[in-house]
Amino acid sequence: MAKKSAVEKNKARDRLVSKYAAKRATLKAMAKDESLSLEERFKARLKLAELPRNSASIRVRNRCEVTGRPRGYYRKLKMSRISLRELGNQGKIPGLVKSSW
Repeated sequence: MAKKSAVEKNKARDRLVSKYAAKRATLKAMAKDESLSLEERFKARLKLAELPRNSASIRVRNRCEVTGRPRGYYRKLKMSRISLRELGNQGKIPGLVKSSW
């Protein structure tokens, strides 16, 4: 069996997050709701714990759309600093001007 790359793992996590987002949100709301009894809140926490770990949004890593690099990530552009520099130097990013002094 071939090993999955980090990019593929991240995409799988992203799919799980979108699949379980509504269920996770309702269970979290139930677990925090003070009007419910302690037993009901505890049951909601147990059901939340039964969901796949990778369905939590915190497990998805921001990765560069071009290279898959996880560090130096610009959220607005969805790419790493290195890809940004390379594409900017090639003139492929509109409005980006290379600074020099």
